[in-house]
Amino acid sequence: MENNFENTENENTAENKMEQSFENTVENTIENTSEDVNFQTRLNLAPLQESINQVRTEIAKVIVGQSKMIDQLLVAVLSNGHVLLEGVPGVAKTITAKLLSRTLSLDFSRIQFTPDLMPSDIIGTSVFDLSKSTFEFKKGPVFSNFVLIDEINRAPAKTQAALFEVMEERQITADGTTYKLDLPFLVIATQNPIEQEGTYRLPEAQLDRFLFKINIEYPNLAEEIAILQKENELQNNDKLATIAKVIEKSHILEFQGLVKQILIEPHLVEYIAKIVLNTRENPFLYLGASPRASIAILNAAKGFAALKNRDFVTPEDIKEAAIPVLQHRVVVTPEREMEGVTSTVIIKQIIDSVEIPR
Repeated sequence: MENNFENTENENTAENKMEQSFENTVENTIENTSEDVNFQTRLNLAPLQESINQVRTEIAKVIVGQSKMIDQLLVAVLSNGHVLLEGVPGVAKTITAKLLSRTLSLDFSRIQFTPDLMPSDIIGTSVFDLSKSTFEFKKGPVFSNFVLIDEINRAPAKTQAALFEVMEERQITADGTTYKLDLPFLVIATQNPIEQEGTYRLPEAQLDRFLFKINIEYPNLAEEIAILQKENELQNNDKLATIAKVIEKSHILEFQGLVKQILIEPHLVEYIAKIVLNTRENPFLYLGASPRASIAILNAAKGFAALKNRDFVTPEDIKEAAIPVLQHRVVVTPEREMEGVTSTVIIKQIIDSVEIPR
């Protein structure tokens, strides 16, 4: 019995020594690994981050709050997508677009949409040159890098249709000739959701060409006070005069190329596809999202990742991109619309119902 007990004790001692030796080996390996391995991103996002922070700083000289809207606008620029801004008058839709174009050092043009606006007023028209006895195409205001369209729902369908080709393909076809637009090309359109007199509903085909639809809410009390204080400080000074140009045109194209290289895992691609597929199968939606919406979520998620200084996409980036990408691309059934259910509420439910990949 004593010999058996001594043997067992010796075995336990030997096992303890082996376990201790193994733990020491693991600790040493971890220490050496942490010293030798330097975890760095594949892409150098430092210049992009610095430029984005400078843009935020410049816009904050005039705009109070609205950080979410500004980030979404920046993602749209990085993702080479167009934006539809929706909000009541006076919530800084137009001035924000102007400030953004100023910081990006891009050619800027503004088009005020009205019921009598013709397609030729946007894209241009052929004019007869008497000296040459030939027709010469005079380019319209859409031939710019940054186009602000005020009250886009004021123009009739014929004028709306003039934007289809230019927004999707970045080109204009007139009199059988195709004119390529200078890149980057970004359209920011505004519309008032409340006033319906003298407005036209945007066709679904045009809505689908906007990367984001951003709903701008009223500021809270603290933001409202800050707006008044800032306006009192600026007095009658030109708001745009204080804004510095931050990013050159060539740098924007470089950043757009960089964002395209951001890594997204196959299971996250599947996650995007499942979210979009659910919009087509949801009983509360009359019209689901198209494959163009899937591509838009993919590109926007990469933009949000770049904004957070990451060279890979996470499920949170996809969630953040899904609502502004999808809310204008789906149509709620008439029954649910009469009950006051919005597309945003349904999309949030869909996102919550789809299992997050691990």
